[in-house]
Amino acid sequence: MLIKDNKYTVEIEDLGHSGEGVAKIDGFTIFVAQGVPGDIVEIKITLLKKNYALGKIIKIIKASDSRVKPLCPLANTCGGCQVMHIDYKHQLKMKEKRVKDTLERIGKINTELLPIIGMENPYEYRNKAQMPVGVLDGKAILGFFKKGTHDIVDTDYCYIQAPINSEIIKLVKQYIESYKISVYDEKTGKGLLRHLVTKVAFKTGEIMVVLVTKSKKLAHTEQLVEMLLREVKGIKSIVQNINEKNTNVIMGDENIVLYGENKIVDYIGNLKFNISAQSFFQVNPVQTEILYKKALEYAELKGEERVIDIYCGIGTISLFLAQKAKKVVGVEIVESAIKDARENARINNINNAEFYTGRAEEVIPKLYENGFYAHVVVVDPPRKGCDEKVLETIVKMKPRRVVYVSCNPATLGRDLAYLEERGYKTVKVQPVDMFPHSAHVECIALLQRTNM
Repeated sequence: MLIKDNKYTVEIEDLGHSGEGVAKIDGFTIFVAQGVPGDIVEIKITLLKKNYALGKIIKIIKASDSRVKPLCPLANTCGGCQVMHIDYKHQLKMKEKRVKDTLERIGKINTELLPIIGMENPYEYRNKAQMPVGVLDGKAILGFFKKGTHDIVDTDYCYIQAPINSEIIKLVKQYIESYKISVYDEKTGKGLLRHLVTKVAFKTGEIMVVLVTKSKKLAHTEQLVEMLLREVKGIKSIVQNINEKNTNVIMGDENIVLYGENKIVDYIGNLKFNISAQSFFQVNPVQTEILYKKALEYAELKGEERVIDIYCGIGTISLFLAQKAKKVVGVEIVESAIKDARENARINNINNAEFYTGRAEEVIPKLYENGFYAHVVVVDPPRKGCDEKVLETIVKMKPRRVVYVSCNPATLGRDLAYLEERGYKTVKVQPVDMFPHSAHVECIALLQRTNM
């Protein structure tokens, strides 16, 4: 029987879904922050529940061969990189194992699991940063939240973000301190400057800087614009975003352009995309291109197919598919994303893609009832996976192939099992490491109809 605050020696056997080490004592599961499979560690039990415990490492008795010193000195504090203390090759192996174990356990899926596609350089890969602003001891701080809290870890340089962010952070701190800009306090709801958001287009080099404020009353914006333009090459857009709500949602609905245009431009493959302050755009452009090329490969389009892209976002996958399909229909609940999708189709001279706003579980059945069917269905749902009505309608449509892009192996396994029970076979699953040094893993699965 474990006792809270007591110390125990354990071996870390596996990784949990959030990147924590997993140990067992007499079959009882203990999650150990910063544990690496192969470690033998002395831990202190910090929380004891009926079915599990949390442990904190007191001493590493024998380090795993996979354990490395994180490149970032803040890796054990900041919540952004859960597994930077694990060698990157082993990160990939562990993510691949997690996908395999999860699909087998949850979906009972027996299929070809291809080797995970990792990054040649797993650093400086993110094109977007969202940093809360705070004050500590009278000084402006900017960074990311400490694990499990809303305490800001002051960050001058982030090893997974575009390097130019460090210069922008420095200048915004100078601006806050020089002009006594008030900073928002989420506990009281008072103060002005809430977040700094940066977007960097990797192909074009264009940069957008967004200052999220509680109200429109932001002083000395001309001086801020001058500082940024003088010191940072590539800035095409500086925007003030107004978020008056006391909420954890970062962006508000209203934008004031302080400099340049209200957008920047980037490419995925040969396709051009406008990116505004609120636009969703995949944060790892290198791996996104790999993922989308896989989606196109798995769709096996010959030019005569009707395709439906469910949870289409701003139409990135839809437009890739439209280059090879007869017609593509995209469905997405976020109205602003659909506006972006239509605009992105226009600027790429793509005329065979149309987009619908609404809940997928409502729009897809209506399209089917009105006589629409697809030869190929592509889904890219949120972490909760596909709504059952969506899956039910896919089965009724009887597409030849289903291409399923997933950010959660657990719901992927569940949804693949649903489709396999109703006339489909999972041909293969390809994991892609979209977020090195985090616990997240993306997958793309190909399903074929068995009674064609």
